[in-house]
Amino acid sequence: MLSLLANSNLQWVLFSTMILGVAAGTIGCLAYWKKQSLMSDSLAHAALPGVVIAYMIIETKDLFLLIIGAAVSALIGAFFIQTIQSLTRITEDTAMGMILSVFFGLGIMLLTIVNRTAGGNQSGLNNFIFGQAAAMIRSDVFTMLLLACVVILIVVIGFKEWKIYLFDPDFAKGLGISIPFMNGLYTVLLVTTVVIGIQAVGVILIAALMIIPAVSAHYWTHSFKVMVLLSAIIGGVSGALGTYISALGSGWPTGPFIVVTAAVMFLISLCIGKERGLLIRYMQYKKQQRMYVQQRIPVQFKTREAEK
Repeated sequence: MLSLLANSNLQWVLFSTMILGVAAGTIGCLAYWKKQSLMSDSLAHAALPGVVIAYMIIETKDLFLLIIGAAVSALIGAFFIQTIQSLTRITEDTAMGMILSVFFGLGIMLLTIVNRTAGGNQSGLNNFIFGQAAAMIRSDVFTMLLLACVVILIVVIGFKEWKIYLFDPDFAKGLGISIPFMNGLYTVLLVTTVVIGIQAVGVILIAALMIIPAVSAHYWTHSFKVMVLLSAIIGGVSGALGTYISALGSGWPTGPFIVVTAAVMFLISLCIGKERGLLIRYMQYKKQQRMYVQQRIPVQFKTREAEK
């Protein structure tokens, strides 16, 4: 195991998936409080056609150009979701489900066509479905690190504005914060996080890396600031540990191991979370029950004495 960690390529991949987890956990908190957890899943699936079309145009696997294609496709998906919601009586979650299914179906159709062409089955595009961090080269890692750090930096710099925007939009307007601009910036950050993670985690599971850390962190604190920090830590640990476990086997997909690791951390949070954990709630319930019994005993004793 130590010899595996000495591998310089694995070290870079571990570091990149850790930073990806931090970015996903951070943006996941924004999506959680904006009540758009399904949006990340929809945009991830909507990114697949853009990846395949970009490959069909450039005919080479350049991660930066594939990310641009994925981003354009995901932004088109987000535009369709907002358009359907605003022009019809269809609810937001229904619109997300529609776009998710249609775009992912289109992506699978295009991927099948590419894989049947000469050299298409060697393109490695199938890795974008379930993720394969081990297939990333040094330039891929640098691209992921750069974009993930930009996402984290934007959230950190404007943390106060993000908090006001999420919890009190009317007050944000009064302070001169542009809600349309914040909506657009939020969508861009969400899309960026999704598209940089599909190589490592895959289009199917990147949403889980954004949602699970945020939900897990919510079991430990009532503070939004602490929740964002905890979510980033959980996402980072899940990314690094899941990648390391997947590297122990030959050809093991990275995404599922990262998500399973995050799920284990969620179960731990669910059981022993400081604020909402099941064990803590049970202990609080038993404490209240004992206090109730202790309060009832003197009352019952006085009642019996009065009856005598």
